[in-house]
Amino acid sequence: MRLEFRNARGKQTEIKIFNDKQIRTLWDSENEKWYFAIVDVVALLTESPNPQVYWRVMKKRLKDEGNETVTNCNGLKMPAPDGKMRMTDVADTEQLFRLIQSIPSPKAEPFKLWLAQVASERIDEMQDPELSIDRALEQYMNLGYSENWINKRLKSIEIRKELTDEWKKRGLKEGLQFATLTDIITKAWANKTTKEYKVLKGLKKENLRDNMTNTKLILNMLAEASTKDISQATNPKDFEESKKVAQQGGNVAKVALKEL
Repeated sequence: MRLEFRNARGKQTEIKIFNDKQIRTLWDSENEKWYFAIVDVVALLTESPNPQVYWRVMKKRLKDEGNETVTNCNGLKMPAPDGKMRMTDVADTEQLFRLIQSIPSPKAEPFKLWLAQVASERIDEMQDPELSIDRALEQYMNLGYSENWINKRLKSIEIRKELTDEWKKRGLKEGLQFATLTDIITKAWANKTTKEYKVLKGLKKENLRDNMTNTKLILNMLAEASTKDISQATNPKDFEESKKVAQQGGNVAKVALKEL
């Protein structure tokens, strides 16, 4: 169950129900991350009669200890019990998991175990990358994807890696430059940027490629593989030239889509 609000900047605020407790959350589409009302999580874990006071005392203690997580927590407007939008301290997912470890509550243990498990899996995958592929295959099967789709999805990961490796060779930077080039490719064949495509499908944190049909997945692979091939053939000297290459690669898939 969820109730939705929108603040002045159009960011989506939701009230999620967990074990009959309300957790206020906000989805920041610009940064693509969730923010959680810390006092709501404190109320859930501690069952304190006054979670605001509990958090205020805890916050001061952590600040005195030099805890950077608390220092980096932001304040955002979220719906209060009286229905008005009021400022409250929030944390993103990573910050929240760190704060949870500072709360002496038996309810926090599942979260701590989850964190330990994720860390262990990540270390294992760094030592043996094949484990991440096996885990991805298992997860896709559990989510009900067909074997045919999974094979294409895993192939798309390989093609994406080849493209980003090519961009790195050209001296391009991960982050904004990679995202810009990806948007150019997607816009060329799908007539939408990655974010516009995700909004159309109602996606938030989910991976766009995980929500593509077989045909769209193939077209996206064609666009990215073509971009990599054209880049290798033309040797773009800088980011501006790479943007032209990305447009050309996306256009290859656009032509294929029109023919289809």
